[in-house]
Amino acid sequence: MNDSGISRRGWNSMFANIAILFVLGFAMLPIATTLLISFKGEGDIIRKPPNFLPCDTPDGGFSLSECRWSVEGYQRVIAPKPSETSPVGFALTGHMVRTYIPNSLLYATTTALLVVLLAGLSGYAFSRYRFRGHALLMTGILAITGVPLLTNLLALYQMGVTLRKADIPFWDDRIFIVAVYMGFYLPLSVWIAKGFFDAIPRELEEAAVIDGCTPVGALMRVTMPLALPGLMAVFLLTFVNVWNEFIAGYLLIAKNEYKPAMFGLYEFLGQNIINLQVIAAACILIALPMVILFLFTRRSFFKAMVEGAVKG
Repeated sequence: MNDSGISRRGWNSMFANIAILFVLGFAMLPIATTLLISFKGEGDIIRKPPNFLPCDTPDGGFSLSECRWSVEGYQRVIAPKPSETSPVGFALTGHMVRTYIPNSLLYATTTALLVVLLAGLSGYAFSRYRFRGHALLMTGILAITGVPLLTNLLALYQMGVTLRKADIPFWDDRIFIVAVYMGFYLPLSVWIAKGFFDAIPRELEEAAVIDGCTPVGALMRVTMPLALPGLMAVFLLTFVNVWNEFIAGYLLIAKNEYKPAMFGLYEFLGQNIINLQVIAAACILIALPMVILFLFTRRSFFKAMVEGAVKG
């Protein structure tokens, strides 16, 4: 009976691992295909019949020594040119790496930091204090999260035009788009932050106050460190959503030098519709910051997701 139980458990584990590998392979296939296309030359992309790896020999065989990898796509995206002022001897002049990706980094980082700050303070207030209209306000915030950004674009566009005509000092479309992103991603973040603060016992703060801390000191020294995984999850979710957003950045920003990376990809699609290696290289360069971010923060993110599931 015991041997049968162990055997059944082993089979279940094996089938679970096979299912995970299948799902992982299915999810990674488009990414791997895009990566391979980005390192192919134009001749290997348009050839018929197509080849998965550009390593075929003239007689139809396969040899790694015959591989024809190319960085033409990346060269056309980043457009390196000699520069006497650059410390490395060259400068990257492509609009994608010089304008669009830095813009997205600015918008995503600024929005995520502001959302974490406001959601953390709001979530703490909703978690620790009861006031008139508490439930109604929380319900209203939750209802706002169900409103798609697309339905508000006409009003936001008119607001952007009006603010542009007002000629306000220091005001430009970059500030406006950050404010739009904050308004759209803040409500859900308040609920996420509140859930993490709800799971932190009030007794810890009370003990800190008894030991001599002020209420603000107890918040910063005790509560905030315990809520840090949840705030990190809020930061990552906001950062990724802003980075991947296209339609608001396309419609609400007038000048091309302020446009985000997704607009740059859209521009590349129009200019290189037949140059798939260029489009694939642009896709990889846009996705690379997200991959690097999650590689460095995956522990905190998964910890927050697990803790949030347990607390929920």
